[in-house]
Amino acid sequence: MGEKKRKESIKSQFVFERKNYKFMLIGIAVIVLGFILMTGGGSDDPNVFNPEIYNWRRIRLAPALILIGFGIEVYAILLNPYKKK
Repeated sequence: MGEKKRKESIKSQFVFERKNYKFMLIGIAVIVLGFILMTGGGSDDPNVFNPEIYNWRRIRLAPALILIGFGIEVYAILLNPYKKK
């Protein structure tokens, strides 16, 4: 009997609030965008070198976006939605 009351008193709750999940989705989108920008630049013929693989977009921009996305994810996890101004 006591176990039944204890189970009824425990309510199912999410770990984070809606604001946290929004920031998490934004962070995931930025990470995915970084990986998309990093793709391509290869050559179909292995005997032909394609210098496009060392493009500024693949070497600088894409990794920076991925790191920014991970930073947004950390912020989303540490964000306290109940904080008063």
